[in-house]
Amino acid sequence: MLHVVIMAGGSGTRFWPVSRQLRPKQLVALAADCPILRLTFERIAPLVSADRIWVVTTRDTADATRDLLPELPKGNVLAEPEGRDTAACAGFAAQALLRHDADAVCAMLPSDHIIGEQDRFRTALLAAAEVVSSDGGLLTFGVQPTRAETGYGYLKLGDQHRIVDGWRVHDLARFVEKPDVETAHGYLQDGSFLWNSGMFVWRAEEFIHEVRRQLPKLADGLDRVADALERADSEAALAEIYPTLARTSVDYGVMEGAERCWTIPVDFPWSDVGAWPALADLLPLDSEGNATRGRVVVLGADRNLVISEGPVVALAGVQDLVVVATGDAVLVLPAEEAQRVKDIVAELEERGWHDVL
Repeated sequence: MLHVVIMAGGSGTRFWPVSRQLRPKQLVALAADCPILRLTFERIAPLVSADRIWVVTTRDTADATRDLLPELPKGNVLAEPEGRDTAACAGFAAQALLRHDADAVCAMLPSDHIIGEQDRFRTALLAAAEVVSSDGGLLTFGVQPTRAETGYGYLKLGDQHRIVDGWRVHDLARFVEKPDVETAHGYLQDGSFLWNSGMFVWRAEEFIHEVRRQLPKLADGLDRVADALERADSEAALAEIYPTLARTSVDYGVMEGAERCWTIPVDFPWSDVGAWPALADLLPLDSEGNATRGRVVVLGADRNLVISEGPVVALAGVQDLVVVATGDAVLVLPAEEAQRVKDIVAELEERGWHDVL
């Protein structure tokens, strides 16, 4: 019984000023006419019924998430009192699923990925579910790299395990942290390294087993979460328990030490839309390589990303900039400095300018 859990608890600070605390990245229409969380839901809706789609989000955005996805039963939106990284998020979801289905197979998908060839994506998801159902283990998708990318972690392919519906299933030899440029070029030439997509499939019961084996303190906390979900005052109980959960990622805390770990190499178009420049690959480009949306004028300028949510924005004679304008804030920085948006948000917090956060 396949269930899909959409991880939608991120704050999206790299997409300020469009993304805000109460309207984070996943609730914003960045690369299409509707928010990317809605796109993620529609991508999997042909595969599983709405009662088997779950969203883990923050308490502050739970109501907005339910409004965006009215097809979901109210209880299928799981609200974290605070973020405790992806291992706690996955454990929370697993405990919720096990209350409904002791044999639940769980696909954990980020809310903010853009995926092309969606039929192929869905067949890969079904193949992954078949593998973990029959053979056990934890599985992640590895994306065939198209460039020497330094912003992603990598997976090292092991031996081929089997083929399911045309998809090759491999042992996962090891996880590799984000490399420098030279190392990334080596990975690309080697051919046995994949981008770590952050998409996972496992049986919920086996994931909890792995957490208990590797992260016993987190497992104890998740047992208390399971008990809290049964209580009439579950929201108050979770608010007390959740901040005590150990903070670690699924990759580092669980997958790297798992007893059985698989990967399926996938080649469908994929982007994690990690920072503003990623939108340039998803929006139409003019003859000078500029990607624009909104009321924008570009004259004699090249390779800029320009987004306006209201005011007219005009550029002339500049190159390789990110310019984003909303009703109350404007962001301007070189595309190569896009990761510094998080620093800008931190500075706004330091100054107490909460009205623009």
